[in-house]
Amino acid sequence: MQIDKTIALVSGGGSGLGAATARYLAEAGARVAILDFDGERAAAVARSIDAFAVRADVSDEAEVDRAIEDVAGHFGSSPRIAISCAGIGAAARIVGREGKTSFDVFDRTLKVNLYGSYHVMTHAARRIMELEPLAGGERGVIINTASVAYQDGQLGQAAYAASKGAIASLCLPAAREFSRFGIRVMAIAPGLFHTPMMEGLPEEVAAEITNNIPFPDRLGLPEEYAMLAGQIIANPYLNGTTIRLDGAVRLPPR
Repeated sequence: MQIDKTIALVSGGGSGLGAATARYLAEAGARVAILDFDGERAAAVARSIDAFAVRADVSDEAEVDRAIEDVAGHFGSSPRIAISCAGIGAAARIVGREGKTSFDVFDRTLKVNLYGSYHVMTHAARRIMELEPLAGGERGVIINTASVAYQDGQLGQAAYAASKGAIASLCLPAAREFSRFGIRVMAIAPGLFHTPMMEGLPEEVAAEITNNIPFPDRLGLPEEYAMLAGQIIANPYLNGTTIRLDGAVRLPPR
């Protein structure tokens, strides 16, 4: 699918991977909509690339539905490209010190990371189904964001790894379901990237983490995630799978 002049929705587009993806798509000629929990950050990114910003909590299905409706109203048509980058990465042991449980962390993480991606996918897909097919029968592309933690989850990452593992697992059945409508579904599993989540770590911790990356021996750049998203959109035979984008890193147990 060509990116130029195509309407694209990016959740979590106010920062990190989502902001880089929104910029990449805008530079490629897409008409971009940014959905983010932080309305001010979404608006700031949108102003810099002449995009449309809408505030929504992805964990709230009704808010996502209304937001995508607002996007369709603004552009006069529903987006054909939907990329979910919104997510949180809270860490907690399943049972911590003195028997403290962490169900609240697990619940919140799945609501944002998994349910949020599902909400965007669901409400984008049902609108894409109504659009006219393009050359080759393609109607749209949905890209969700997993993480290498879905295979290499570290100590304290049970909630995060579970949410990202579910995103990877739903990729194939979703692609099979939407195939008759000409909608492709892919997932990207980033490794260790320069994002607000990573930048919040102490310098010595970040350095130790970077030492585990074989090549390139550095953190990934958000622009590299955006580049892969663009390649997925452009290549019509990419469908139903999760691609690791990680510099060959394999996360240690802790």
